[in-house]
Amino acid sequence: MSLAELPEHPFAAPRTLDELTELLAGRAAAGEETVLLAGGTDWIVERHLAPPAPGRPRALVADVSRLAELRGVDLRGDTLDIGAAATFLEIARSPVVEHRVPLLRAAGRAVGAVQIQARGTLGGNLATASPAGDGVAALAALDTTILLASVRGTRRVPLAGFYTGYKRSVRAADEVIARIEIVLPPRGARWSWRKVGTRQAQSISKVAFAAVAVMDGAGREARIARIGLGMASVAPTVALLPTVRTLALSRPPASIPESEIDAAVDADISPIDDIRSTAAYRRHVAKALVRNFLLTGSDLSI
Repeated sequence: MSLAELPEHPFAAPRTLDELTELLAGRAAAGEETVLLAGGTDWIVERHLAPPAPGRPRALVADVSRLAELRGVDLRGDTLDIGAAATFLEIARSPVVEHRVPLLRAAGRAVGAVQIQARGTLGGNLATASPAGDGVAALAALDTTILLASVRGTRRVPLAGFYTGYKRSVRAADEVIARIEIVLPPRGARWSWRKVGTRQAQSISKVAFAAVAVMDGAGREARIARIGLGMASVAPTVALLPTVRTLALSRPPASIPESEIDAAVDADISPIDDIRSTAAYRRHVAKALVRNFLLTGSDLSI
């Protein structure tokens, strides 16, 4: 199907989350496809490029952008609670995000130009499951849990267990991403956000890197007590860099040779050549970004 065929799709606008989950349950049981549309910044573009599929049943397009249960950016104790339909612009402008999760604000301001930020949603970024998702890379560096809702109730899935492969996740056909919970990093935690692309706006990442580290001690003997990492566009899914994480926790970062850091990055990524970049360039940039974070200590603190 192409963008010109969009008006031919059946359309629904559920008024509540319960109404939406009942709709999804019925269609999933019948083997019918449902597209949940909030900003449409990914799905609409994909449909415009895709050729029509002869004989393929039309998907139901369900507008979820106005559902109150999927909106809002709220602080609940030490947890930031974000509705899946919250836009990147809303997130970037939230005072709580600015002061307590500046990494997420920086990532939100890097997602395309302001027009895309005003339409694109964090839940959509998660659901698309693109390995180039800037928002997902930022969430990977944070303590993030995804809340999936269905008629069967709500289940909580840590981001680390959400993706199963390229553009695949554990979300079932009758589930919707309802909210995203982030445990706030402690005051003083170091963080970094780096997006390498062709230009500042409207650019898909060649590589994007997010990191949050809680330090123990100071100077060259300082160790990392806790660290979260996320890197986009270097693997079939956003990479959590587990080998790098293990190395970073093993001893003071200042004592780790660059060669060991590079080897750990190599073990955690599998970049490809594509229209945006080459695998060799992505490996070079990925290593430089991780080395800079672990060894220079030049990044920002919360």
